[in-house]
Amino acid sequence: MRTNTFKIYILAIISFLVGTSELIIAGILDKVAASIGIPISIAGQLITVFSLAYAFGTPVLMAVTSRMDRRKLLIYSLVVFVIGNAMTAILPGFFFLFVSRIFLALSAGVFIVTALMVASKLASPGKQGSGIATVVMGFSTALVVGVPLGRVIASFYDWKVIFIGLGILGLLAIVAVSSSIPKSKGEEPVPIGKQLAMLKQPKISMALLITFFWIAGYSIIYTYISPFLLSVTGMSEQIVSIALFAFGIASLIGSKFGGYSSDKWGVPGTLIGSLLVHAVALILIALVAGSTILMFPLLMLWSFSAWTSGPTTQYNLVQQAPEASGIMLSLNNSVVQLAMAAGASIGGVVLEQVSIRSLSWVGALIVILGVITTAVSIRLARSK
Repeated sequence: MRTNTFKIYILAIISFLVGTSELIIAGILDKVAASIGIPISIAGQLITVFSLAYAFGTPVLMAVTSRMDRRKLLIYSLVVFVIGNAMTAILPGFFFLFVSRIFLALSAGVFIVTALMVASKLASPGKQGSGIATVVMGFSTALVVGVPLGRVIASFYDWKVIFIGLGILGLLAIVAVSSSIPKSKGEEPVPIGKQLAMLKQPKISMALLITFFWIAGYSIIYTYISPFLLSVTGMSEQIVSIALFAFGIASLIGSKFGGYSSDKWGVPGTLIGSLLVHAVALILIALVAGSTILMFPLLMLWSFSAWTSGPTTQYNLVQQAPEASGIMLSLNNSVVQLAMAAGASIGGVVLEQVSIRSLSWVGALIVILGVITTAVSIRLARSK
């Protein structure tokens, strides 16, 4: 089983690369915009297109390839990952960058979903949850290490160097998967129609709406976090990198606390509490945006509270339909990406029409809608 544990860690490391390719754009958005001569609000739509392609493309591709050998599917997704990074690094202009984000989104979606399935099979009996968590942690580490490291690299070199590096590491990942991950059969697909049919249940649609408001409120400012810290707070390049690192650390602690709190105090209290703190943190960020000293602890409070909601919303969904937990988590994953897209789009409009400082206020308002939705959801569940 030690050998299988090693294989799961290989999947986790590759998930880190895939996660970095998704999350890095928010950390270097200002540099991307400046290099190709577009407004930051337009550059933010690179996050929108990634999320939309991920949300709609992944379920379709997973259904089409459901019977394919899992190792082969991992390799194919990494080939697309390498192509997407090569397009980003080599081809000029916004159009090709836009297309490359679609390639990277589809490769990321297929790889992550497949890696989670493979990890659950490789794990020892009774340890499937830990196997899945290891892969998820690899992806999450991109927020802690990948984004701030990418910011540092972009500060000293052209930002495209990041994607050259990811492409090269992607080639090494293909070799690692080919040589270490065993072949495994695909599974019977869950029809997309069956997945969407679950949305007709009010308790499930309300639970997914909580996820939407939570992520949209978060995304609306996180998409533009680097230009916000540079132009509004007045941080230097080096301080922004440190701030992003602190933000990532707080997100990991928040995720861990969310699971602990859900078990100890229950899902309703954890969800309401984390969303309320999330909204308050965004309001405080808007009020003291010009202070670097105050911004650091507030960024960490925001990240901690936002990611406390992560495992809690997933646990809440599984509770709503324990007999269809796989479908619930799949739907939740798509809603997360749709909310990321919505947040980036709304943020772009606010940035263009109002001001960058207003992003935090609008984000807080959306999260408050999440608090209200949670209260309605809890009441709905208790009335059954």
